[in-house]
Amino acid sequence: MHTREEKVAAFGRLLDIMDALREKCPWNAEQTFDSIRRLTEEEVYELSDAILSGDRQATAKEIGDLLYHMVFYARIGQEEGAFDIADSIQKICDKMVFRHPHVFGPDAGKPTSAKEIADTWELVKAKEKDGNKTIMGGIPKAMPALLKALSMQEKARGCGFDWEKKEDVWAKVQEEVAEVSEAVGKVTAGPDSSSAVVAASDAVEMEFGDLLFAVINAARLYGVDPEAALNRSAEKFRRRFTYVETKTLESGRRLQDMTLAQMDLLWDQAKSVGL
Repeated sequence: MHTREEKVAAFGRLLDIMDALREKCPWNAEQTFDSIRRLTEEEVYELSDAILSGDRQATAKEIGDLLYHMVFYARIGQEEGAFDIADSIQKICDKMVFRHPHVFGPDAGKPTSAKEIADTWELVKAKEKDGNKTIMGGIPKAMPALLKALSMQEKARGCGFDWEKKEDVWAKVQEEVAEVSEAVGKVTAGPDSSSAVVAASDAVEMEFGDLLFAVINAARLYGVDPEAALNRSAEKFRRRFTYVETKTLESGRRLQDMTLAQMDLLWDQAKSVGL
């Protein structure tokens, strides 16, 4: 591992490289906050993939890529006279010191548990001078829905708004399943007017959303990352469907020419070989 001096020197080298790129590279020079935002989102997902794969060298690389983007934004902010990288670093330092009174404040050294910290996290954040005015205010509207739901649930838990017993969540899940079934039934049995169909379809969408929210909540309560769980299932589906497609093409046929029963047979074969 590197010494603190080597780490500081490495960060300084990155700052020097960014300065040179903004001044001498035409592509880097013309980039803006808006133009690199999408690229940053891509880097976040690539870091997530590396972490999920357990590949530490890939994780190190992706952290570097993301850090490059942070320095990029700070350099643009510096050119606008709005802020520089030191401002960004000071802000996060001040925030972390404020949010950890058990480490830096008058309660430093006082015995506490990770659960106690998590249970009061949102209440501590709410006291910040420049913090969000509401608990949910800091959750981006553009955040993917699954992650947004999980974040909202975690923030609510941080204020004590959570199930007393995790087992109780299953009654809510079953309630939402019943409401989805009821809403779907109204679509097929309701009047044929376009306005009625639209209203019924909207109700179905809402009830499906409630069901998904409840399932995500259940996963959280049982210590399961719903994003990781869903990703595993999606990748499993990819492997098995690819097997079905490959075997179909090898037989000289197309998927469009296969019956559901024939595809199901290949699907079961994919499962039997561990895909």
